[in-house]
Amino acid sequence: MATTTDALPAWLPFLLQTNDATFPSGGYAHSLGLEEMTQSGRVRDEATLIDFLRRHVVPALEHLELPLVREAHRAAENLDRLLEIDRLAGALKLPRELREASLQTGRRRLATLLRVRPTPALAALHAAIESTPTRGHHAVVWGAACADLPAPVALGACFYQTVACQCMAAPKILRIGQEAAQRALAATLDHLPLAVEHALAIPLDEIGWFDPALDLASMRHELSNERLFIS
Repeated sequence: MATTTDALPAWLPFLLQTNDATFPSGGYAHSLGLEEMTQSGRVRDEATLIDFLRRHVVPALEHLELPLVREAHRAAENLDRLLEIDRLAGALKLPRELREASLQTGRRRLATLLRVRPTPALAALHAAIESTPTRGHHAVVWGAACADLPAPVALGACFYQTVACQCMAAPKILRIGQEAAQRALAATLDHLPLAVEHALAIPLDEIGWFDPALDLASMRHELSNERLFIS
C-alpha cells in the first residue's frame, strides 16, 4: 500500500519554497505597471483590479512570459540556448521599467537559488550572465530552475507568482483590503489552466504581446515624481 509521502512528487518541496512570497526574489518591490494604472484612474477598486488583471496581465502571461518559461524549461541543460531565450526575453519587453524588473527579479532569484538549492546548470547560467547586467530575465531563470518539474506546473507557478505579486501590491495603493485582493487573485487564477494550455502551444516565432495601455503606463511611471514601487 502506498503511503501519503509516496504520493507526493519529489519536486514539491522546491516548488513550495521557491514559489512562496517569503522567497527573496524582490517581487514585493514591483507592481509591474499597476501603480501607474491606479494613478491614472484605470484601476480604482476590486472590480477594476480584476478587470486589469484579466485584460492586461493574463494575456501578457499567456503570450509572452509563459512561453518563455516553456522554452527555458526545455533548454534547462543547454546554456547556449538559454542565453538565446534570454536575449529574446529582453527584446520583447519594450518599457525599460518592465525589462529591468524582469532582470532584477530574475538575477536575484538565481543568486538565492545558488545559495539554497544549487545545481550545476544554474551555476553555469549564473557564471554566463554575472558580468552582463542585461542578462538574467526572470522567465528564463524560472524555467531553467524548474527543470525537474512538469512543464505545466512550471508555467502555472509563474502565472501564480506574477498575479499574486500584483494582488499583494494592490492594498498598498488602492482602498481595498486583503480579502478583496484575495478575491481578485482567485478570480484571476480561474484563468490559469487555459492560459497554461495556450502558452504550451504557442509557436516560438509567435511569442510576444503588445499592450500599449500597460506599456505607456510603465513609461509614465518611470518619470513619476512619487513612486511606492520600482515598476
